[in-house]
Order: sequence, then C-alpha cells, then structure tokens
Amino acid sequence: MKTIKAIRGMNDLLPQQSVVWQYLEAEIRAVVNGYGYQEIRMPIVEYTDLFKRSIGEVTDIVEKEMYTFGDRNDESLTLRPEGTAGCVRAGSQHGLFYNQVQRLWYAGPMFRYERPQKGRYRQFHQVGVEVFGLDGPDIDAELLLMTARLWRNLGLDKAVTLQLNTLGDIESRNRFKAALVEYLTQHKDRLDEDSQRRLDANPLRILDSKSSQTQELLNDAPKLIDYLDDESREHFEQLKNLLDNAGIAYEINPRLVRGLDYYGKTVFEWVTDQLGAQGTVCAGGRYDGLVEQLGGRSTPAVGFAMGVERLVLLLETCEVIPDSVSNDADIYLMMPVEVEGAQTKGFKIAETLREAFPSLRVITHCGGGNF
Repeated sequence: MKTIKAIRGMNDLLPQQSVVWQYLEAEIRAVVNGYGYQEIRMPIVEYTDLFKRSIGEVTDIVEKEMYTFGDRNDESLTLRPEGTAGCVRAGSQHGLFYNQVQRLWYAGPMFRYERPQKGRYRQFHQVGVEVFGLDGPDIDAELLLMTARLWRNLGLDKAVTLQLNTLGDIESRNRFKAALVEYLTQHKDRLDEDSQRRLDANPLRILDSKSSQTQELLNDAPKLIDYLDDESREHFEQLKNLLDNAGIAYEINPRLVRGLDYYGKTVFEWVTDQLGAQGTVCAGGRYDGLVEQLGGRSTPAVGFAMGVERLVLLLETCEVIPDSVSNDADIYLMMPVEVEGAQTKGFKIAETLREAFPSLRVITHCGGGNF
C-alpha cells in the first residue's frame, strides 16, 4: 500500500520547529497588544467573488494561484490567498466601521498554488495588521514604528531595510498608467513575456518585473512621481518627516507597487538580503477604496502582512533565537518502580511544582524501568 504523504508545498510543523514559531508569535502578540490592537479571526474559506473584487481579476493570484472549488450548492468558494479582503468583509458585515476607528490584527494560514521553494509555500502563514477609519500619514507612521520595534525586539533590525513609495490617488495612477503604456507599447518587443501580458491588463506590475532587460527599459520610462496629485504628495512628505523625526531609516523605491489592485498612496516593504530571492518579510500600504469597493461605506484603511515562515527562516539565518527557546525540560522527575509509593509521591511532587511555578517545564518519567 502506498504511503500517504503531505501535499507538496504544505508542510508539517514538527516539535523542534514549533517552539520557534511559538516564540515569534508571542513576540508579535506582545508588540501589537502594546499598541492597542485587537485580534480578529476570520474563516479560511470565503466566496470567490470576495477575492476577485478586491485583489483584481487580472492579477496572478486570481488568474493562476487561488485554490477555488464548488461546494454542494454550486457556490464558488476559495481558500483565502491573503487576509485583508476577509478582514474588510468581516468588519463591514458586523458594522465595525461605521463612525469608528478599528485597529485589528489576525494570524493564520493562507493558500496559493505556487511552485514551492525556500520561503514560499502553497500553505503559508501570515500575521496581518489592519487599521480602519484613519486617513492621515500619522497612522501609516505608527504601523512602521510598530514593525521597527518588532525587528528590534527580535534582534533583526540590522537584517531588514524599509522601502517606501507612494502610488497617488486613482486619477493620478490612471494618468501615469496611460503614459507608461504608451511608452512601453513602443518597445513591446523588448519586454519579457510576463510584462507583455500585463501591458494591457495590469501595467503597474511591470515596474517590479524581475527581468533585467525590462528593468533597463524602465530607466527611461515615465515616473509615477511626476503624475502625483498634490494631496498624495503632501501625505507622503508628512510620512517621511514623521519617520525622520522618529529615527526610522528608509529607502525610496519608485518601482515599488505591490501586487494587489487595491493599494493607493503609501506602499512599503521591509526587505532583507539574507534569504536569497524571497527577500520581502513584511509588506503593506493604504487601501482607502477597498471597503467601498466591497459594498461598505467609504472608509480609509491601511495595513500590512508579514510572512511567518520567512521570519522564522530569518531568525535562524541570523542566529538570533534566544537559548531559552527550547523544548528541553527544566525538571525531569524520576519515580523508580522498585521503590514502594514512589510514583504516587512523585506525581504529587510534580503537580505541586507545576502549581507553584507555572512557567517551569516539568516532565515526569513514565513507562516503568528501575532507577
């Protein structure tokens, strides 16, 4: 009989690995709680239309990567490929956004059908943070201060770099898109295959093409900053001033666009050069139009997501996991069977220790054998 194994790209988390995850999750929870954010938990399965309407039908995620299936009522359902859309759906459904500010966070598995490689899996885990009801650059800055604090707490602050950009409002993006398409159409034969396909469907994604020839071509292309509306330009300047005054270093990356259609104004990524090709460990930005796009009231919003697998990999690569992060026992209690009453007394001692010192890891010997 053939042995059944885990699905490719969906991995077991063994005890020696899970203890590192628990450490990372505890550090994240402590930081977000310290900033007053509240946890929300959403289903891992949603109606497919939620992701088509939020992410965009002509994105790689919707076109090629979603796990979509029909249920017994012929409804199209999808395993969530990201968390923001579900968070927006939950907030709208339960009336969380009406004349309210919400600071929310969540954690859990996401699913995308991709070619598995180091740091990129078909079932992967994210922690997401979303803020609704605030439209100023101050909340953008708070999210970046929060992530910077997390890196310091984890000992990763020297391993990551913050990249910033602004996408402007929808009118300025449309003006820029038109100019970019006009320029690239004249040089279509020099674009890589993916970029040629995106030219009509999603031209902004060409800006983060991995093709060196395409990137060289973009050097002479129109620049988004030349098409920015005044409000977005001022928002971005205020954000940079807040970060400067807080001592948060950053790089301006004019080709940073993010892969999802709903972003506008501020976008950012925390990147590392320690993990090879999978260099982004945390990314996000503003998505002021998404709540309304999904049928809710117009609500400003900003957020980010960080990949747990990549952060664990970074902790291991940088060798900054504390020695205290271990499954080792603090106390191993022997109860020799040849001594009358030893087991009865041993269990009482173990329970007394656990009662008095809840953080101690006490293991009692079971299974017999002499001393």
